[in-house]
Amino acid sequence: MESNKQLKQDYWSYVFRQFNQNKRALIASWMLFILLFIAIFADFIANEKPIAFKDETGWNFPIIKEYGVDLGLANWPLEWSNIKWSEQKFEKSIFPLIPYSPTTQDYSNSQFASPFEDQDISSNRWRHWLGTEALGRDVLSAMIHGTRIAFMVGLVSMFLATLIGVLLGAIAGYFGDDRLKFSRAGIIMGLLLFIPAFFYSFQSRTHLMSEAISDSFFKFLLQITLSILIFLAFILIAWLISRPLSKIKWLGEKVSLPVDIFIQRLIEVLVSIPRLFLIIAIVAIAKPSIILVMAVIGLTSWTEIARFIRAELLKVRNLEYVEAAHALGYSNMRIMLKHAIPNSISPVLIAVAFGIASAVLVEGFLSFIGIGIPPEVLTWGKLLSLSRSAPWWFAIAPGFAIFLMVTLFNLLGEGLTDAMDPRQKK
Repeated sequence: MESNKQLKQDYWSYVFRQFNQNKRALIASWMLFILLFIAIFADFIANEKPIAFKDETGWNFPIIKEYGVDLGLANWPLEWSNIKWSEQKFEKSIFPLIPYSPTTQDYSNSQFASPFEDQDISSNRWRHWLGTEALGRDVLSAMIHGTRIAFMVGLVSMFLATLIGVLLGAIAGYFGDDRLKFSRAGIIMGLLLFIPAFFYSFQSRTHLMSEAISDSFFKFLLQITLSILIFLAFILIAWLISRPLSKIKWLGEKVSLPVDIFIQRLIEVLVSIPRLFLIIAIVAIAKPSIILVMAVIGLTSWTEIARFIRAELLKVRNLEYVEAAHALGYSNMRIMLKHAIPNSISPVLIAVAFGIASAVLVEGFLSFIGIGIPPEVLTWGKLLSLSRSAPWWFAIAPGFAIFLMVTLFNLLGEGLTDAMDPRQKK
């Protein structure tokens, strides 16, 4: 086991060295870190609210307070509800570099005010450096906050896809069609309780999750967690009922479940359906929500990851250290989670990098055709859609941003592919 850990450390050291020798991938990773920084601190870079101000009540931090409100952890003060921050007088204040939020409407510079012409502003502090759209919303502010949406859609959707893909792919590759065995009682009770488990944990709580989505991400996360716990409770009940039934000879006999062939057929069914049409069909009939877009992209993007991890597990499960773990009496679950999957995860990183680029493109396309994303949210795709009725300069910024983000993640994926390929060793 110790030698296996040493080999694993040497492998990742080799991958890191190989990746650093790829200048394009290295530059792409640093540029992605810069964009990620902009995405994380977008509210502190472009916002009509001050970062901090001091009045008779002391120091206040409206932007940080807004994070608590969005998460459902705090309430917005009544005196801050309809305030025009730019006209307030404070003892001391610190404002963001760009004094506009994506929703701020500058009526004096509406109808696509050009960044190359004179604008109706009191000073360059209030200039719209990339112009405005039809309602007077600042394009630069929308671009900065759109970076967060692009990263959020790409990372969250691929995180969900990775969880599903790694789980199903690992089960298919490690257990195959003859290694996963359950008692007949367990299988029968599981099948009987699966439908009520799904109904009471997800179907009957759809309205609660829909309301939670419209309220805050924190409430939605809470409702999803409750649904999963209810589903697991039904599974636990099925297991408890099957325990005494297993004492009956026929019901207690172990039966192999052909999980590999079942998961393979499921992957083939999903791959046979055009992914983009499937996403459009789901998103078009539901209430527009960024969370829904992330979930749908994630739920339709796991097949490639599952194939990668399955192929790796088919090799790993027959290696000496896995057989040694079996000989030591370790459970299949421990071997799979602690030894097999960690040593098979490298191809998944490549698939995730390319998957994020694909997710950004899908989100941009959905925004462009006007489905899935709420109409008041300005994303890069939405800005590109607005450019159809705008002057020529309006499409440059969002079009270049989408191209840059997709290109950087593709370069990162190519760099990881080369770094993890032993044939590239120098």
